[in-house]
Amino acid sequence: MNFSFKEIITATMILFAVIDIIGSIPIIIDLRNKVGHIQSEKASLVSALIMVAFLFIGEQLLRLIGIDVHSFAVAGSFVLLFLALEMILGIKLYKDDAPETASVVPLAFPLIAGAGSMTTILSIKAEFATLNILIAILLNILFVYAVLKSSRRIERIIGKGGISVIRKVFGVILMAIAVKLFASNIQGLLAN
Repeated sequence: MNFSFKEIITATMILFAVIDIIGSIPIIIDLRNKVGHIQSEKASLVSALIMVAFLFIGEQLLRLIGIDVHSFAVAGSFVLLFLALEMILGIKLYKDDAPETASVVPLAFPLIAGAGSMTTILSIKAEFATLNILIAILLNILFVYAVLKSSRRIERIIGKGGISVIRKVFGVILMAIAVKLFASNIQGLLAN
């Protein structure tokens, strides 16, 4: 079965950094304020299903619709860039016609199980056993669920000023992740 505690820890940490649920707290709070309620269970379950499905059929699915991994990652970098711009500049780019819930879009996808995490899953699949990546995904989803469930408490502890500062700082970090994702995949895209 190739079970490796070291691989599980490494894959968990890599996915944790890419999913960046801690950095997404300001976005989660903002979404909850917009729509009134976030279904933590639904968002976590949908995110887990998307990532697990992508672990097993991601490359084949992209090939089937004629998209290579590099194109997918570059597109994902734009989504992350726009989210970062919202956070840093305090502007609204994502608009929806009075959504009832933000649990699936944009929370589960593309925020938690977005292009960054999907590309990462495909990348680490070349290095780690599938079982270990699967466990890493599930561990991350448990943490995501805990953060989603306690977002109101986190907001009370940090306060509005703290959230504003964290939002801007993590906006810059998210922008840097977007630029890195773009830069590391644009060469592969242009080479094709």
